[in-house]
Amino acid sequence: MRQRTDAGERRARDREILRLAVPALGALIAEPAFLLVDTALVGHLGAEELAGVGIGVAVLSTAVGLLIFLAYGTTPAVARLLGAGDRPAAIRAGIDGIWLAIVAGAALLLATPLAHPLVALFGAASAVTEHAAVYLGISILGLPAMLIVLAATGLMRGLQDTRTPLVVATIGFGANAVLNVVLIYGIGLGVAGSALGTVIAQWGMAAFFLWFAVCEARRAHVPLGIHWGDLGRTASTGGWLFVRTLSLRVALLSTTAVATQAGTTTLAATQIAFTLFSTLAFALDALAIAGQAMLGKELGAGDVAEARAVTRRLQLWGVGFGCVVGALLLAVAWVLGGVFTSDAAVLAALPVALVLLALAQPIAGYVFVLDGVLIGAGDVRYLAWTGIANLAVYLPLLLLALVPGAHALAVIWAAFSFGYLGARALTLGLRARTDAWMRVGRR
Repeated sequence: MRQRTDAGERRARDREILRLAVPALGALIAEPAFLLVDTALVGHLGAEELAGVGIGVAVLSTAVGLLIFLAYGTTPAVARLLGAGDRPAAIRAGIDGIWLAIVAGAALLLATPLAHPLVALFGAASAVTEHAAVYLGISILGLPAMLIVLAATGLMRGLQDTRTPLVVATIGFGANAVLNVVLIYGIGLGVAGSALGTVIAQWGMAAFFLWFAVCEARRAHVPLGIHWGDLGRTASTGGWLFVRTLSLRVALLSTTAVATQAGTTTLAATQIAFTLFSTLAFALDALAIAGQAMLGKELGAGDVAEARAVTRRLQLWGVGFGCVVGALLLAVAWVLGGVFTSDAAVLAALPVALVLLALAQPIAGYVFVLDGVLIGAGDVRYLAWTGIANLAVYLPLLLLALVPGAHALAVIWAAFSFGYLGARALTLGLRARTDAWMRVGRR
């Protein structure tokens, strides 16, 4: 009888993981699709316009990526209070996150006059720089909306709702595509039309999320005003998540920098491999988001046993999915390059990177899931400090790629796949085995 009960509990946990993770995956894919639409439509205007948008997108992606803590910090805070049985306080935590997004967005608007100097740092041709400055200067106007969407999405995920963000992201993606076609080609605004269409779509999404937050607050009789003390506590948590995210960005940028020094073929193969890594990461991120929401709720309710059980199931899901996608990637490693390039040298070099990446996917699944679990538990200070420690392990290994006679591409991807991801797996796994992160209650 007990075995049957245990099996039923596992199935219930699996259903809850899928209920949260599948819609989260759709929303994660829809978000970068905005930038893909911009790139695809602008690509038909000319090479200079496309290159300019590419530079603008790089700047925007970096800014938004570093501020992802607005979602990742809000989700567990809301979920923990929800699990503690205090829905009004949970909604208030989400409102605080949205206010932090508004304040941060307003600060970023001050950077509008810096659009041209920022893109000029890339050293592109003057025509490309001008297009990039136009695109970035207009796109900055949408940054507050993007941050509001991040924070409000965190509120919804914390309330155990990942379906609504998916619906909003899908509608926003469709509106963005239509607006861009009309403004770029119908009205003839070119690069400026691409940026303007995205800004309008982003503010439309932000308006819906703000309406949702206001409705939830009124229903729970939660005041909407800004609370500077609560905002400071939210910012403090976000600061540690910022450090954690910054360490990830440094690892990725360092890998690209070393690949650049190793030569054009190595760089091209590395960019293709990173594209595939990022694509596979969406699914693993969806499991991490499920972990953030579920762990926050269980620890808020004080149910340590269930939190442990959910963590074990998430680890199995992460490693299992990593094995599946790793096997698929390994099976196509020698033919997949043709989708991305026709350069013979890159096609010959690429399988080495893809094989190493494929073999590391079970590690990646384990890492992404435990990262989400510890974020959900609010263990962000540990994640920040170990992010720095992981870099200290990875960077010396990465630099071995520049040793004369080394097979640079193989060294880079062995260092990233097993050095960096391996270091993260070790630090996360050791922490998960302890009780130090299992803080129960409202905070």
